[in-house]
Amino acid sequence: MSAGNEQHDGARFLQSPTGPRVPPRTTANVAPAPPPRQPIQQVTDGYPAAFRWRRLASVIFFVAILLGGGIRAYRDLSRPDAWSFWKDQYISPSLSAALVADPALAGLGDRRTVLAVSGHIGPAAAGWLRERISEAHLKPGDLILLSSPGGNLDQGVLMGEIIRAHGLATAVGVADNSGRIRPGFCASACVFAFAGGQTRYGLDGSALGVHRFTSEARGADAVADTQRVTGAILGYMTRMGVSSQVIEAMSQTREIRWLDPSDAEAMRLVTAPLKAL
Repeated sequence: MSAGNEQHDGARFLQSPTGPRVPPRTTANVAPAPPPRQPIQQVTDGYPAAFRWRRLASVIFFVAILLGGGIRAYRDLSRPDAWSFWKDQYISPSLSAALVADPALAGLGDRRTVLAVSGHIGPAAAGWLRERISEAHLKPGDLILLSSPGGNLDQGVLMGEIIRAHGLATAVGVADNSGRIRPGFCASACVFAFAGGQTRYGLDGSALGVHRFTSEARGADAVADTQRVTGAILGYMTRMGVSSQVIEAMSQTREIRWLDPSDAEAMRLVTAPLKAL
């Protein structure tokens, strides 16, 4: 073996003084020990526990208010009259209205806007009429033309109050498809709406009908309720300038009594005659 080979082999083997050469001891590839694990820290929002409990209590209180309001709203809307009101107000109004472009009425005068209102007076009729008056931009002296079999007494009175507050006149009649005004009828609660007119025209051929009102009260409170309603109606008619004789005519029959034109004028329910051209 040459010296070069001996040097080369010497790099791989160690010369033992008493025996053959053996390979050198090598260092094993040992992975470094992992760092010690840090304890897991709880993540917080930075607020003290007392504040978090107050915030949770506020949420619970807010939810309780919503639930209470929802239960109360459900109880209110579960009544038949409440559903009737919402239906009349938003879904299918019992009244309808149309502007009469060129009213042909002797004695009405020029530049009068006529809003023809017809149908049953429902539980939301007064608010509905207020919106129609606003949309039509009616001014004092303009005319509300009524045609209705009646309906809700309270709403009829409120309709009259709204008509008077706007300084509008009233008449009884209908408008056909061509806009021509024809005679009509106004009965029961419609008469109270008619009474609200600043001027109340009696259209030739039209009719006003009155009858005794009914109360839903039962038992001992029925008499007191009837007296209260009678007093309120009498006060309303007096403020509108109508004679108390109309209350007497109402109380005489449960069936509709159609007033003669002379009777309506004597009661001051009609204040001016009006004829269709």
